[in-house]
Amino acid sequence: PPAHSRNDWIGPPDKHSNLRPIIFYVSPEESPLERRLRDQRFWARHNRTFCQEKEEFIYSRLKAKGLEVRDKTGQKATLNAEEMADFYKDFLSKNFRKHMQYNRDWYKRNFTITFLMGQVALVRALRWLRWKKKNI
Repeated sequence: PPAHSRNDWIGPPDKHSNLRPIIFYVSPEESPLERRLRDQRFWARHNRTFCQEKEEFIYSRLKAKGLEVRDKTGQKATLNAEEMADFYKDFLSKNFRKHMQYNRDWYKRNFTITFLMGQVALVRALRWLRWKKKNI
């Protein structure tokens, strides 16, 4: 968003987490507490791993078939849905514990985010009351 914008923006998908970040208007008085509300490290790491393992899987399957990564026309070679299903099944099985832990942490994070948002609202309300009291 433009530097002078006072609006929230929805950005393009992050290249690592694949999440569309909501770019909130950041007040010049933003506190460190408010900054903690924005975090997408898990999905960035997860999707980076997923893409890397997917490329390695495709490469190994194509190599096993005696095919190159690119065909004669320069197009990237792909595998069919059944072959990719093997990869997805293996990836989900291999990362099952990680996903379960993420789900547990997700509930904890939601509580933490709600708590942080409550703290931010309280700090803002107190700041507004002090400002109002000073200007009366």
